Amino acid sequence: MPVLSLFYGIVVRMYKEASEKHHKPHIHVEYAEDEAAISLDGEILEGSIPKAKMKLVEAWMEIHRDDLEANWKMLSKGEQFFKIEPLK
Repeated sequence: MPVLSLFYGIVVRMYKEASEKHHKPHIHVEYAEDEAAISLDGEILEGSIPKAKMKLVEAWMEIHRDDLEANWKMLSKGEQFFKIEPLK
């Protein structure tokens, strides 16, 4: 799965799921052995990551909300997404 962004050991991915499992625009986040699916409105749909890392993801999502929504629309049309700047 292609990487959307990478920062502080957190890997963020976005892809179109064939099963539409989560039924909401979302990202997949990985940190060490932990994984979570997080909707673009911040709801944890599945899994978990450490609280401190989740706060970083939430800040990054807030900063890049428009980019995340644009990427989701592109993926929904079968187009390739663009990478998003990491949290600095």
